[in-house]
Amino acid sequence: MQENNIKGIEIIGIAKDENRTAGEERLFVLSQNIMLKPESNSLLSHMTQFIRNEAHRFAITGHRKALAKSRKKSLLEGIDGIGEKRRADLLNHFGGLQGLKKASVEDLMKIKGISSEIAQNLYAHLH
Repeated sequence: MQENNIKGIEIIGIAKDENRTAGEERLFVLSQNIMLKPESNSLLSHMTQFIRNEAHRFAITGHRKALAKSRKKSLLEGIDGIGEKRRADLLNHFGGLQGLKKASVEDLMKIKGISSEIAQNLYAHLH
């Protein structure tokens, strides 16, 4: 925050105790360099647990979205010279990704539009 010249925002960290017990969280106030331990059943303790749980839910949801997006992405995306059409042609010709991985550079060059350079890049990417 200092690097970006952001001021006037209090930074507080939340951590569970050594046994990771809910209700035993500690608050770390960065600007004052202090640690607070709310009473176990207090309103502050419940609010701290709620904030921590929401932060975890937010992070997990984002992680799941990113993972789902990466699963939809083809291993062949991002290879120079391999667009949607060539990707489909390659997968159809070799019967899928496993067959494509077994293909040699020479096998790859037999596909219309696949030059020696593209075949070598593709082979290197897959291996």
